Amino acid sequence: MTKYNSLSLVLQSSNTGISCARCGKNGMLSDNVTGERFCGKCGFVLSEKLNDTGPEWRSFPNESGSDPTRAGAPTSLTMHDMGLATIISPLNKDSSGKPLSSSMRTTIERLRTWDSRSQVHEPIDRNFRQAFSELGRLKDKLTISNAVLEKAAYIYRKALQKGLVRGRSISALIAASLYAACRDTETPRTLNDVGQAANIKRKDIARCYRLLHRELDLKMPVVNSIQCISRIASKIGISEKTRRSASLVLKEAQKSHESAGKDPMGLAAAALYLSCVKNEEDLTQRDIAEAANVTEVTIRNRYKSLKTDHNISV
Repeated sequence: MTKYNSLSLVLQSSNTGISCARCGKNGMLSDNVTGERFCGKCGFVLSEKLNDTGPEWRSFPNESGSDPTRAGAPTSLTMHDMGLATIISPLNKDSSGKPLSSSMRTTIERLRTWDSRSQVHEPIDRNFRQAFSELGRLKDKLTISNAVLEKAAYIYRKALQKGLVRGRSISALIAASLYAACRDTETPRTLNDVGQAANIKRKDIARCYRLLHRELDLKMPVVNSIQCISRIASKIGISEKTRRSASLVLKEAQKSHESAGKDPMGLAAAALYLSCVKNEEDLTQRDIAEAANVTEVTIRNRYKSLKTDHNISV
């Protein structure tokens, strides 16, 4: 009886819409242990293998104690070879886990050396290595997500394919690609932020960005000024109530198309200052201007237009 219960746990009913080729009745069963699919009425075996729908990068320890992966890591555009290249394992063991002999170890070491050299034998590989190494450094400084990095690597690959990198700085072009990816994914990062992280002049990155925008025909969305509120408010410690009030002001400005053609960072700074005055938070225009990296004149001009056009009483 116990054997029957354990067997019934292994067998699971499959798609009842499939009929048996022998008896013509429905009720196909699947055995998850052997991978067979057979008829529950007459026992006719339909298929002997069951495809595994699980992830491809799980680990299964083997008898030698190592932990090999079933397949490699997923591919990524941020790698110079997109993660498709193979390397010789640094472990001096054979497939059964036994140590290599001294003569074979010398041969394998020589093969490892030539294998590592062959990975970057073309100039394009060396270019990708340098560019994506710089991209990884910018990721840590600007706290960029992996999706933005993938987009930046895609833009840089397109630029290299069209020959835009020749005669230009790799660091400036990868920084411009990252800024373009931030614009495309609506990640609030300015040219000054990217320039400070990359230690490159702002005008150099802007020149490369205009080149990418023109040659690759990039379609960039308009930066949403509401996304800039949290960034400015976090720097100077503005309360959540004031942040929400500033978001409402900007939403009204967007509905009336008052924000069209305005600098998003300056507009967000003016909305925050207006909300600070309304909620009686002791912050000056200079404090908000320094946090937003805009001038006080910009805040005053945007503040007057927001206050007048929306009849906000302060």
